[in-house]
Amino acid sequence: MRNVLFRYLSLTLITLIVLSFVSFSLAYLFPGHPIENLTGLKLDDLVRTESTQFAYQSGESLLFQYWHYMVELYHGNWGYSFSSGLPLYEEIAYVLPASIELSAYALMLSIIVGIPLGFLAALHHHKIADYFLLSVSVIGYSIPVFWLALLIILIFSLQFGLFPLSGRISLYFEVPNVTGFILIDVLLSDMPDKRTAIIDIVRHLFLPTLSIAVVTTTLIIRITRRSVIETMNMEFIKAAYARGLSSRQVIFRHGIRNALIPIFPLLAMQFTTLLTNAMIVETIFSWPGLGNWLIQAIYHQDYPAIRAGMLTVSVLVVVFTMSIELTIRLMDPKRKRLKHATI
Repeated sequence: MRNVLFRYLSLTLITLIVLSFVSFSLAYLFPGHPIENLTGLKLDDLVRTESTQFAYQSGESLLFQYWHYMVELYHGNWGYSFSSGLPLYEEIAYVLPASIELSAYALMLSIIVGIPLGFLAALHHHKIADYFLLSVSVIGYSIPVFWLALLIILIFSLQFGLFPLSGRISLYFEVPNVTGFILIDVLLSDMPDKRTAIIDIVRHLFLPTLSIAVVTTTLIIRITRRSVIETMNMEFIKAAYARGLSSRQVIFRHGIRNALIPIFPLLAMQFTTLLTNAMIVETIFSWPGLGNWLIQAIYHQDYPAIRAGMLTVSVLVVVFTMSIELTIRLMDPKRKRLKHATI
């Protein structure tokens, strides 16, 4: 166990160092002066704030500059945005919870829908229901997320007017930003019309959540189907039938519990896919998350924001993925690698 822990921690640390060096190198690859791309401040301002220029050691060697860059990152000095002039650490901390919230709700919806359908497909293996669900899962997985989001907007928002087109909440609601997760902030606030605000938030959440959840739901159907089929073909299931238990008793007493054990680690691994899809959907629904913020930074050629945003997304994906895999290995040492969903 100690060797596994050391191996994963060292691999995570090396990956993060490589990502930070790539982020540092972007300041020299982007147009403009590297110090401007690192700090977000113009050279004229840097002359008046000598401490900032000194912190990055612009006159020293590249490795020495990289070391000071890491020190500044550790202390939360990520530079300033060209377009807004605000500290990048504060801006990212403001928009990141919106992306995590959207991804979490999409994952919950995918689990609620995908697991029962996966059980249904497995229990009717090689029958009409199984073939139909597999066909639907293949179609859902093949549809591009951005095209699906536009199609959903066309049908549910423009054609029928059932849900809002964009945004996170209507403008006439003022929700204090406490945690960054808007539903939690509404519940923690002393707003007089909480119920109306929550309904409005859910209506704004539905379309982007549905757009992201479709792809993940198809993956969960296939993961669950495979796990249930493998579980139902094991020896202890055959022994349960031999003892005279009915199919209902075997499924509810032994099948569900044992089939879900290998599923949940794989579900956790889908969160990174959800996060990347959420960043695409955010731009379509004008969702104020990290993906939409990054696209705006690209439009405005805000190089410090692009550098900091890419580093944030990369670090978040690496840390979350490594944490999940490490947890799985510690809980189940015999598992050598995660199995991918297959038909």
